[in-house]
Amino acid sequence: MNAEADMQQQEPCGLVPLGEHLSAPTTRAAMLVQQEALSAAREYLRGQGFVELLPPLVGPVTDPGGRGAKALDVDYYGHPYKLMTSAILYKQASLRGFDRLFYVAPNVRVEPPETATTGRHLVEFHQIDVEIAGADRAGAMAVAAGLLQHVVRRVWQEVPEVLRGLGRDEVTFAELLAGGFEVCTHAEAVARLHDSGHAQSGDAEIDWVGEELLSHKADRPFFVTDYPKGSRGFYDREDPQRPGTLRNFDLIAHGGYGELVSGSEREVDYRTIVTRMRESGENPAKYDWYLRVAREGIPASAGFGMGVQRLVRYLTGLDALWQVSAYPKLPGVVAP
Repeated sequence: MNAEADMQQQEPCGLVPLGEHLSAPTTRAAMLVQQEALSAAREYLRGQGFVELLPPLVGPVTDPGGRGAKALDVDYYGHPYKLMTSAILYKQASLRGFDRLFYVAPNVRVEPPETATTGRHLVEFHQIDVEIAGADRAGAMAVAAGLLQHVVRRVWQEVPEVLRGLGRDEVTFAELLAGGFEVCTHAEAVARLHDSGHAQSGDAEIDWVGEELLSHKADRPFFVTDYPKGSRGFYDREDPQRPGTLRNFDLIAHGGYGELVSGSEREVDYRTIVTRMRESGENPAKYDWYLRVAREGIPASAGFGMGVQRLVRYLTGLDALWQVSAYPKLPGVVAP
């Protein structure tokens, strides 16, 4: 790799002028991989009967978020709107007309400045957002696993020379393509981390250091299920047989790359949704349009979001998400 590419890997984005970043060989390579990954994702999902919709960019409310991320406010003709941090509420509403749908959705999340150094956070990013009416968690997990396998296979077919130029080897993905992803519960993952000396809370999401530790020990992606209630949004369905446990999942990439996918079965009962909002500290009045749709009836569903930049970083093996974004914006760093 030439000196410019080496500099591009080492310098933190925000100190690298945008022109230099766009002209760097690593940026071009990442964009070629991203192009093929998105093409493959659309190919797979359309082949499974999904319809692609274009997501909204602003709305009266958005996903309340987590891990300290906040939404940006927009003055929408005198009304306080939000830039989308996630289009999940719109995915659920769209099930009224489309029983299998997906977005390639832009998201804006004002992450805490301290996350700028994780290599895993951007203020602007995209997700492949999928929702399936009538599906349970197992069905959504199967689609997520199939999607990832199809993308990896197609990218290696279409641009193998680009991946090899970045130092990637097909052997790294051999176990992934063989399938059979392990499933462990959140409690089991916490126990593994405690055994490794990492002080992971049993009541919270797996933290970023914990995800990386678990990821390094795997030879293929794996699922973590059954997060505790309170660790995720009000829309994740609580298991009726195990109160306090959510019917949700994450798909963690191997090799230290951490979470690629987050998903769940959805709460659809109007009264339960309102109760969950209040339990999580949300004001139901803010969600008026969504609750009106829920009162009329939202189909039961399960779905997930797969981070595009995280997927491309995983495919390319680059060090940080800013390297796989053409116009990166790191938390706390003002950039064009």
